Amino acid sequence: MEKTTLNVTGMSCGHCVMAVEGSVGELSGVKQVKVHLTEGKVDVEFNPEEVTLEKIKETIDDQGYEVV
Repeated sequence: MEKTTLNVTGMSCGHCVMAVEGSVGELSGVKQVKVHLTEGKVDVEFNPEEVTLEKIKETIDDQGYEVV
């Protein structure tokens, strides 16, 4: 398993948290995802053999937020 913390802009409310955690959490290979709303950070634990970091970033982008 690999762990990373992503800086994400555009998140401002509980809906944002649910959108990011829900969509990233559904990806095969993602074990855990936790949004830290006030810090603008997303912690992700994932299996790089099943899902790429790029795919995780794309999924967050698809929800309308930007990974910086």
